Amino acid sequence: MENRPNRREFLKEATAAGIGLALAGAANTGCVPAWLASGARPAPTPQPMTKVRIGFVGVGGQGTSHVENFLKIPGVEVRAVCDVVEDRVKRSQDLTVKAGQPKPEGYSRGEEDFKRLCQRDDLDLIFTATPWEWHVPVCLEAMKTGKHAATEVPAAYSIGDCWKLVEASESTGKYCVMMENCNYDKIEMMILNMVKKGMFGELLHAEGGYLHDLRDVKFDMEGEGRWRRAHTMKRNGDLYPTHGLGPIAQCLDINRGNYFNTLASFSTKTRGLHLYAVDQFGKESAQANEKYVLGDVVTTVMTTKNGEVVVLTHDTSSPRPYSRNILVQGTKGLVRKYPDPKIYIEKVSAENDRWEPVTEYLKQYNHPVWVQLDEQSKGAGHGGMDFIEDYRLINALLKGKTPDMDVYDAAVISSVCELSENSLAAGGKPVEFPDFTRGMWREPRPLPVMEYV
Repeated sequence: MENRPNRREFLKEATAAGIGLALAGAANTGCVPAWLASGARPAPTPQPMTKVRIGFVGVGGQGTSHVENFLKIPGVEVRAVCDVVEDRVKRSQDLTVKAGQPKPEGYSRGEEDFKRLCQRDDLDLIFTATPWEWHVPVCLEAMKTGKHAATEVPAAYSIGDCWKLVEASESTGKYCVMMENCNYDKIEMMILNMVKKGMFGELLHAEGGYLHDLRDVKFDMEGEGRWRRAHTMKRNGDLYPTHGLGPIAQCLDINRGNYFNTLASFSTKTRGLHLYAVDQFGKESAQANEKYVLGDVVTTVMTTKNGEVVVLTHDTSSPRPYSRNILVQGTKGLVRKYPDPKIYIEKVSAENDRWEPVTEYLKQYNHPVWVQLDEQSKGAGHGGMDFIEDYRLINALLKGKTPDMDVYDAAVISSVCELSENSLAAGGKPVEFPDFTRGMWREPRPLPVMEYV
């Protein structure tokens, strides 16, 4: 690895390369990175562990699912559980005891009781599955108190908060891992394996997104509707980019020899939630009189330093089948997952210019992680990929390996949230990605999920 530049050298290079635009963007968010004054900081150093002691913050539906997964993984101890709803804390305590572990300490004294949990000296990892606005505060508190942090997606939804996570991970030497479960889907991992083996040639284009009818979820006041719908009332952009973009970023070597360059977003009108509210609650209801700003379909076009183009779609207010719209295309062929997994590779596929099922390719290119964990993952959430992502994190910590995603991955992928909002507010004008790696992306480095099982 080349030596990091000092402050004077970096500012000189930044001016020449135009990186100053990214720094100005960070400053406009109220976050001026501390490294401008102090210089670059070292990344976390992997250290083997004999066990991983976890504290959970947020144990609703998804959080509880993670608790269940971790209780099945050897080497894990659930020591503490926090949630604003006391019954949820008790549920996770009961699950832990049923699994044969001591009852974990419960924390439910209010929204900031996670700080009390983080002060414990018997925890190695803090895992948060809270509403979006609490991801960053929990992760920062975890790292500040000497623990690794893992968070549900997105890790953050402002550029300033992305910088805060990077700064905290670098200054404390603790991991900050975004738990993107779709990186571990069987088909997406097969695609990644084939990409790394050169089956599609040089990559040119990719598509992804989050196309999920969440109208009932957004109006469910016993669940995510208590907070998720509020975002649609004040934000117009790609609010949930990581499910589609996470697997694509790995294929494109983002942060490992490649980086996102620019982004431009475009939005349709907003209709879906209002029509749903009228149909479900009546045209005179309070719900039908709410005002939304999030467009029903947000399309984002991204470019990379290496010349690829990515099209990302966000669609959560329309009647439609579920899709992540995954497609990867290279100079030798392409593959897509939805609606049915299909592939075409020139001079390899049975028929010229015709799709074929991925069935036979999956037999040959099934990712080694899935070969290892297929049986163990059965019955876990989202087709088993939730268990695999949890296992991979624990596996890395126990072995003293670098986790599959680092804080730079979390930052650049999550930054699409605010960048898309900024582009839309400017009429679709392209905006530049801040360089959260400060030039380190130029250095090819291994993708851990392709390096060890």
